[in-house]
Amino acid sequence: MEFKDKIILITGAGSGIGKVTALSFAEAGGIVVVSDINEAGGQATVDEITAAGGKSIFVKADVASYSDVENLINETVKQFGRLDIAVNNAGIGGSLGKFADTTPEMWDKVMAVNSTGVFYCMKFELQQMMKQGGGAIVNIASVAGLRGLPNNGAYVASKHAVVGMTKTAAMEYARQNIRINAICPVFTVTALFNPVQMDQFSKGISEKLKKNIPIKRFAEPIEIANNILWLSSEKASFVTGLAMSIDGGLTA
Repeated sequence: MEFKDKIILITGAGSGIGKVTALSFAEAGGIVVVSDINEAGGQATVDEITAAGGKSIFVKADVASYSDVENLINETVKQFGRLDIAVNNAGIGGSLGKFADTTPEMWDKVMAVNSTGVFYCMKFELQQMMKQGGGAIVNIASVAGLRGLPNNGAYVASKHAVVGMTKTAAMEYARQNIRINAICPVFTVTALFNPVQMDQFSKGISEKLKKNIPIKRFAEPIEIANNILWLSSEKASFVTGLAMSIDGGLTA
């Protein structure tokens, strides 16, 4: 029960990495605020947590909306009085294609969710954590935030932004007892990354991607969640400003 009675907020927790992370925190005793733009998915995560004896609520929010994010943090504090851990996980992939073929509309959409959404969340999370004397934030970036990834320029740009925001904020708030880190996963099998859909875009691409990973497979959501929990825990009490690769050796 490492996170017993800790108040934990997770965006994009209606599916994939966010959902598995929410379930893992709840299993470890945390009280989880599940947020997602998808109300059905978010409520399903809450139902699974409560069915297992945990405590959780759902707050719908579009992280690209300033007012939604402000309401999300306000509701969390209204319900529980504080915010101990925030996992800024909500994100989208965007359309695959060459950089010059990326439309302004797609660029704006990806940046709004993946970059501006993280900024909005961090802004309000930091304000609350400063009031209460500390906390931990984990942003979900990607190996695409550490290197190039052909045919996904907007996504790569958005995740580089997440890494940069993480490092800058970590330096700014270290003396306020707020630790801020980022997770940089390799391709993880979720609704966002579906190998079958990838092969429809380019035949055999999933196998090519897998061959570039020294471990020769894609990540599973629980492998990402385990590291999010570690970074959020007292075991990582001296860790801040880290962009942690969880990539099977890809960036080695």
